[in-house]
Amino acid sequence: MLKSVAVRDYMTSAMITLAPETDVIEAAQTMLEYRLTGAPVLDDHNRLIGFLSEKDCLHTVLSAIYHGDLGDRVMDRMTKDVRSCHPDDSIADVAERFLQDNCRMYPVVEKSQLVGMISRQSILKALQFIGVNWE
Repeated sequence: MLKSVAVRDYMTSAMITLAPETDVIEAAQTMLEYRLTGAPVLDDHNRLIGFLSEKDCLHTVLSAIYHGDLGDRVMDRMTKDVRSCHPDDSIADVAERFLQDNCRMYPVVEKSQLVGMISRQSILKALQFIGVNWE
């Protein structure tokens, strides 16, 4: 049996975040360095305003190939309509959303502040608590 089914018990609170003014090339380098598939974008008040994914960065690659333009900023390419979850949401509900959406991770937001991230892998870690033998 699971010790808890709340997102807060499986999310990570150590996060790499991006600023909207950051150059996409710099953001992509950060994502590569930390092996991230995406990162939340925060405003000056640490509110979630977007999410930059690998896919979003591909637009800059294509722009550089076709037009020689590398001038995109994170705010130009980020997804602005970000799907998020709350720390008290059930991991079962979030797992259902992962099955329906094309997302790999969700920002976890409480009182308009980013408090963590939950990924598909984070949900899989819950298996450790339901008696699955990893050996």
